[in-house]
Amino acid sequence: MNNKKRILRIGILVACASGLAYLNWQGKNPDFKEMAPIGPVFAQGIHAAVKTDPNDLYHKAWGIIKESYYDQKYNNQSWGRWEHHYDGKLKTQEDSHKAIETMLASLGDPYTRFLNEDAFGEEKSQIQAHLFGVGMQLGMNKEQRVVVIAPIQDTPAFKAGIHSGDEIIEVDRKPVKGQSLDQVVKQIRGPKDTSVAITFLRNLKKETVSLTRAEIPIKAVASCEELPNSIGYIRLDSFISQKANEEMKASLKKIGHCKGLILDLRNNPGGLLANAVDIANMFLDKGVIVSTIDSDGYKTSQIASRSSFKTDLPTVVLINKHSASASEILSGALRDNGRAKLVGQTSFGKGLVQAINNLGNGTGINVTIARYLTPNDTDINKTGIIPDTEVKISDDDFKAGKGPWWIDPSMTNFKRSPKDGKDLQLVRAQEILNKLMGSTSTPTMASSQAAAAKN
Repeated sequence: MNNKKRILRIGILVACASGLAYLNWQGKNPDFKEMAPIGPVFAQGIHAAVKTDPNDLYHKAWGIIKESYYDQKYNNQSWGRWEHHYDGKLKTQEDSHKAIETMLASLGDPYTRFLNEDAFGEEKSQIQAHLFGVGMQLGMNKEQRVVVIAPIQDTPAFKAGIHSGDEIIEVDRKPVKGQSLDQVVKQIRGPKDTSVAITFLRNLKKETVSLTRAEIPIKAVASCEELPNSIGYIRLDSFISQKANEEMKASLKKIGHCKGLILDLRNNPGGLLANAVDIANMFLDKGVIVSTIDSDGYKTSQIASRSSFKTDLPTVVLINKHSASASEILSGALRDNGRAKLVGQTSFGKGLVQAINNLGNGTGINVTIARYLTPNDTDINKTGIIPDTEVKISDDDFKAGKGPWWIDPSMTNFKRSPKDGKDLQLVRAQEILNKLMGSTSTPTMASSQAAAAKN
């Protein structure tokens, strides 16, 4: 196996199928999550940062792109022109970082990008499911005020009595007015066992609490419950954590007695490719899950395997325009194999696979190493997956709280539930699933699953 193929195979094994960062208010996803920002994953091991010669650092980045970038036309340019472009000009680490950013920008690929030390470290924390803070989901309302969407159970914020709807006005006695949500979140996060003072406003009363930062659990499954008519409901929030497949398996066991399943992938921006494949295997006995095509045009297909855990429940998958990459891999695999019906809106359309490469000085580069196809050999990049049943959400619907049930545009109603009947897409999914259950014999979990549940 030549060097190029070796790099690509490593990338595919741990490649991230995500590419969206924080979806802002204008993108209709105001629920920024302090504990789970989204990003790609690592193709190479993470080592302690060391000082690196700026020119060596730049040439290392250049070589990685040359060997592993999926489009060998390099945006219709000669990649060789960049090899010695900055010779003798790079004096500091910052010089090399700016040069790498400029070089990568020439590819015209928003997913191939330089990661500074903060961004690179954050990616590592997400994948390893480690994050340190106080445990609050935060959002910014229309008045540009930072509001607590919900404290996370058993975290410092939860134990201190911080409530949904509280407005954060100061961090460590410094006003947050005029700052972005990202800036506020960065101030709240910090090393474990350090303190941070949070000043909030509730019912026009100002109060300050001192919180000791702790490790905050990163959950992939945001909701798992039973809806009326014995419908199991699982909302999978992200594929980024290495524990996402374990959480999904546990959730499927929890609702295994139900007659049908709604899997909610709306606003799920993706994560680990391996998680998408593992979860697809929980639904499929055979067939292709996804195919990847590298820079040489070499096609590799992931085939469903006979795992020890399967569910036979009739399934409807909810998607929308913020369902991306790993979400599209899973929904495409289930739809193309006739295993599920898709309801909602056309997905984001990200059919590219990335891997992160460690540059050795605490930074890295996220590189697009392949494109992927659904089992029917459909390239969904920039087009998305069209649902079997489209349910549009207008701006007026969204403002009226008829979009995804966990999002409240007004940032005033924090007690919504998938059972409240206001989520138009979820209601339609329930109607379709009821019909599927009516035309199908009462399902049971596969025998292998039943055996696993006893262990």
